[in-house]
Amino acid sequence: MTLHFSRNEFAGRIAQTTAALAAAGLDGLLIFRQESMYYLTGYDTFGFVHFQCLYLAGDGTMTLLTRAPDLRQARHTSIIMDIRIWTDRHGASPADDLKALLDDRGCRGKRLGVELEAYGLTGAKWRMVETAMEGFCALEDASTLINILRVVKSPAEINYIRRAAELGDAALSEANRLAVAGAYEGDILAAMQGAVFAGGGDYPGNAFIIGSGRDALLCRFFSGRRHLDAEDQLMIEFAGVYRHYHAALMRTIVVGEPSDRRRHMHDACAAALAACKGALKPGRLMGEVFAAHARVFDDAGFGVHRLNACGYSMGATFSPNWMDWPMFYADNPVDIVPGMTFFLHMILMDSDHDLAMALGESVLVGENGCERLSAASLDLVVN
Repeated sequence: MTLHFSRNEFAGRIAQTTAALAAAGLDGLLIFRQESMYYLTGYDTFGFVHFQCLYLAGDGTMTLLTRAPDLRQARHTSIIMDIRIWTDRHGASPADDLKALLDDRGCRGKRLGVELEAYGLTGAKWRMVETAMEGFCALEDASTLINILRVVKSPAEINYIRRAAELGDAALSEANRLAVAGAYEGDILAAMQGAVFAGGGDYPGNAFIIGSGRDALLCRFFSGRRHLDAEDQLMIEFAGVYRHYHAALMRTIVVGEPSDRRRHMHDACAAALAACKGALKPGRLMGEVFAAHARVFDDAGFGVHRLNACGYSMGATFSPNWMDWPMFYADNPVDIVPGMTFFLHMILMDSDHDLAMALGESVLVGENGCERLSAASLDLVVN
């Protein structure tokens, strides 16, 4: 069996979750988020793209309903003991299998929470579940119940995030070394991802993002690579990943002599990042961090070129993305507490001049403020 946390740690997480269920007046929880399954049990798979549900009862016992290919996956990577299989066949309705499982677990007439905000529960699957459960039990949205618990990391989780940050620094070193005139973006990507793998890391929750020239203004992965010009800009957003825990970084590397405007953009990004870290303290609100970001960029004359969010929580996430709850945006009322880990990204996209500048890193909230998890320089890299 491959477990990345002690059984005592899993037991503590399950106890916290069942206490939250009781506080919400729920008898159990239908879990569809792979992150929640991993958090509670260690279960590690991409099989959540098919119908799959982990039922957590109020007494802490669990039953997994999944497909045959994930039977051994669950046995080898998790503490789940009760695993039920629904059979692939024409006209199969795994929601009916789920209802039978819940009936077996004494759920008739009970109130169950459901993780509706889950990539493992598409609209079609939810309609199937809702139809199957009609008249059997009461269902209500409990999408944030485990998210709220996951956002504060244990010491063991923080150790994994620190290792992820080291792998991210290794990947950034490769990018800084290779991003020169004539370099091929594919070679840069290969070296960055290779550094993470060589250090024992994992695939990220979403693809590494890379773009040069006008495409440096994009902050999503897209297909198609190019060679760098003698005067160019390379935007990279990526993460070191260890045991599925992420520590993201973001940079814009300049090829050739940077203009005064580009230097001004980098200085504004550095100042905004410092302001955000200054606001990221226990007792403050998520929205206050975004306000610090917006104030610096607006005062520097870049208000029209900034985004409406400046980061989000970092943790153990699965495809299709590494963004975790909650996010920094205007007036977000979520309290900041010690043990939270975040990715702060300062991004300017100046389409008027086809200039991009980004600076981002992951941080850990402590008792008195936040700590950088990366050791990499925040200075503008010019090759």
